Amino acid sequence: MPARDDLRLPPTEELVAFRRDLHAHPELAWQERRTTGAIAERLTAAGIRHRLTEPTGLIAEIGSDGPVVVLRADIDALPLTDRAGEPWASTVRGVAHACGHDVHTTALLGAALALAELDARTPLPGRVRLLFQPAEEVMPGGAKRLMAQGALDDAVRAYALHCDPTLDVGTVGLKVGPLTGAADAVEVLLSGHGGHTSRPHLTQDLTFALGHLVTGLPAALSRRLDPRAGATLVWGLVQAGATHNVIPSEGRAAGTIRILDAGAWAEAERLVNELVGAVVSPYGVEAEVRYTRGVPPVVNQTEAVGLLADAVGAQLGPDAAVPTLQSLGGEDFGWYLHTVPGAMARLGTRTPGGRTYDLHQGDLVVDERAIEIGARVLADTAVRTLAAEIGTTPA
Repeated sequence: MPARDDLRLPPTEELVAFRRDLHAHPELAWQERRTTGAIAERLTAAGIRHRLTEPTGLIAEIGSDGPVVVLRADIDALPLTDRAGEPWASTVRGVAHACGHDVHTTALLGAALALAELDARTPLPGRVRLLFQPAEEVMPGGAKRLMAQGALDDAVRAYALHCDPTLDVGTVGLKVGPLTGAADAVEVLLSGHGGHTSRPHLTQDLTFALGHLVTGLPAALSRRLDPRAGATLVWGLVQAGATHNVIPSEGRAAGTIRILDAGAWAEAERLVNELVGAVVSPYGVEAEVRYTRGVPPVVNQTEAVGLLADAVGAQLGPDAAVPTLQSLGGEDFGWYLHTVPGAMARLGTRTPGGRTYDLHQGDLVVDERAIEIGARVLADTAVRTLAAEIGTTPA
């Protein structure tokens, strides 16, 4: 298996510069044209074959005949303002790489360049397919669209990394089994006869009904789903009316449902549709439910986690792999693992002794040493997986 010195990455400064360029020019889901172009340009310069996917993103391959191992990075940014105050801050108003996708993308690019160099010296016993995937931050996400364009054809395993600002740089969080939660989006639109606030009995008091929906639906779900499933409905938007003395005729609430258990996730949409009607029916309003099925849980395969752990140990040392817990965060990498076995690892990005940041916040700062670490772990894991698939005894 590759020792640390066997994986010859491009200079660290080159990778850091690439990441900072992406950070300064973030693009939202399905709009990642500049990002895709920058990746394609660097792959072309290295002689790595690739093809563009529709409408954005690309798929690259290294190696020849044999088993296919997939490595994936997401390339889109978030609709947030960059507040970190770094010299390479976002130049795009209201858009920022606040989830570390610029780090994921650069780490995968570094892994691609290292694997191509390794393959030129000693041909890989198979192929490594690199997915630079658009639109992870929207539901249902870009994974399924890339899968429809051949992302997983002939694949035996798939891997990904995700930044974790609660872990120190130089460590990688690993967990067998569920790593993330399922995540769906729900919007409920209410309509009814409005009127003057002095005569609520002559109206269908929509604001009152909306209040009951906002509190009653999460409560009802908690009594209809197994509490061990960890289901939670949290509203992000509640909206009705424009002035203090008018009962409105329309209102809406929108939020996310997150569930730890795949079985309960399968029941959620049916239950929400049933319960919305039950909660608001006493008030005579009409309810329309718009339920968007988002992503399943990321469920890590035991063997894949073992291969990741071996790679982390070889590249970073025996204490670098650390345990991590399941979260309720959604990740469309779960769709890949619905089709092929694999695993996602958490890449430490916190400077030891420094501040613990949070994802999806405009002030997120990552320790850029994580870029090379991520590249090495991905590349090493791919080589180990190919060797395991063809039955090669580790060196």
